[in-house]
Amino acid sequence: MRHFGSVAVAALLLGSSWTTAQSTNTTSCPTAPPADLNWYPPTKTVVNDLESVLNGTNIYGYIFNSSTTPLDVPYSTYNWCNMPHTRANEYIIPDPDFELRYVEVIHRHHKRTPYASNTFPQEQYPWLCNDESLYYYAAPSDNSAAQIVWNISQSPLNPFKPTGFPNSTCQFPQITAGGLLDSRQHGADVFSVYHDLLSFLPSTFDADRIFFRVTNNVITSQVAAQVAVGMYPSLDSHTVPVTVQPVNVDSLEPQYPCPASESLYSSYGVGSTDPAWLAHLTAPSTTQLFARLDALSGVNPSDTAWHAWFDHYFDNLSARLCHDKPLPCNSSVCVSDAMTESVFRRGIYEYSYIYRDNPHSLSASVASYGVWLAELAYNIRTAMAGTSNVVYRHNVAHDGSMSRLLSMLQVDVMVWPGMGSEVVFELWRRKSSGCWVVRVLWKGVVLRSSNPGLGALDMVPVGALLGYIDGLVGVNAREVPGLCAES
Repeated sequence: MRHFGSVAVAALLLGSSWTTAQSTNTTSCPTAPPADLNWYPPTKTVVNDLESVLNGTNIYGYIFNSSTTPLDVPYSTYNWCNMPHTRANEYIIPDPDFELRYVEVIHRHHKRTPYASNTFPQEQYPWLCNDESLYYYAAPSDNSAAQIVWNISQSPLNPFKPTGFPNSTCQFPQITAGGLLDSRQHGADVFSVYHDLLSFLPSTFDADRIFFRVTNNVITSQVAAQVAVGMYPSLDSHTVPVTVQPVNVDSLEPQYPCPASESLYSSYGVGSTDPAWLAHLTAPSTTQLFARLDALSGVNPSDTAWHAWFDHYFDNLSARLCHDKPLPCNSSVCVSDAMTESVFRRGIYEYSYIYRDNPHSLSASVASYGVWLAELAYNIRTAMAGTSNVVYRHNVAHDGSMSRLLSMLQVDVMVWPGMGSEVVFELWRRKSSGCWVVRVLWKGVVLRSSNPGLGALDMVPVGALLGYIDGLVGVNAREVPGLCAES
């Protein structure tokens, strides 16, 4: 597959698309230089410093035990249970000469139960979801249907027991009642900015102007339903159109086939023999941590899925803490706070290494998420051209979606995107000159890229972002099939 690193290649790829991107600007508008497609490493912090990860004694002040960020710490503080996002309290309104013309939001679903594959063999208590309802039904063209609600139960006669917590009334995974309320508040916060502060969104829901999109995983639809009613409470119990692409080609999750990207990730990340990857897994402190966790959880020490990285332990333990549930115990010995902090440090380190620190991360992410990035560029162009009525798009996705996007934007400090993580793309037009600019927000503040051609994405010429996207994936994703093909 193609690897990125040539400004000359960037100039070739821009071609006529550069003119198109700038065609609506006046001659006084600044011209962005040719896109720099090189990979640049993230800033060195405690997050990606191996010594700090292995031998640290805390989790950097990050929050893992509540959806509420305390008032005595900055709202921008990393909160795994409910990540900081755009809201009126912190939002910075640009100069009045700028007019907002288009907004696209992508965010990870909110907090949930663990996946069944991340539950322990000896879970000791039920996980109850009686405080919410799961609706599953379909209707023909007359829209008539009984509203089917699932009641999860385990038959005492069935000798086969499901993986997960015993006698639970949840699906694994399922957005919890707390996650649904966080989703609703997320929608209300979005509305507080783009309607209340900026008078941009309409006061009543308009399906021609406001667009929701989800993935094939039902948990994103569970979240979208609450985001929509958080934005527009009148939508409660009403039908809201939500777009989803066909399974196995969905660009938002992503699911489209990309063997070259999979091969590249596996060459340096999970399951690889790359020394830089193995360094954190083979360190004495890590092998001791795995041994203690295995003994307390009942996980088989020879289960490679649980020991190739910290994804499984991270998901299980963080879900417990976010929902005020006890940590696992064996007799009188329990998983300690220090052990969970050790797991969390290593998990965040892994995401930084997979998606930013390794030099191959940009190529792997561009191939596997380039289609969605091209769709974003297309949406920005149609907004500039005035050929679409849509002024606001909201995508509900996953941590793998957010990680790849942050990787492609080369965010300066990479973390594991927590529940509700959000990136916002704003398209503005300067009224006095007609120039188009973009602002990109991550965790509610301006996203900073390690790539000097992007830098702080704060009211930069639209050509800078579109030229970068075109250079990576081609106009309308025309380069992505080639990037995904095995070489």
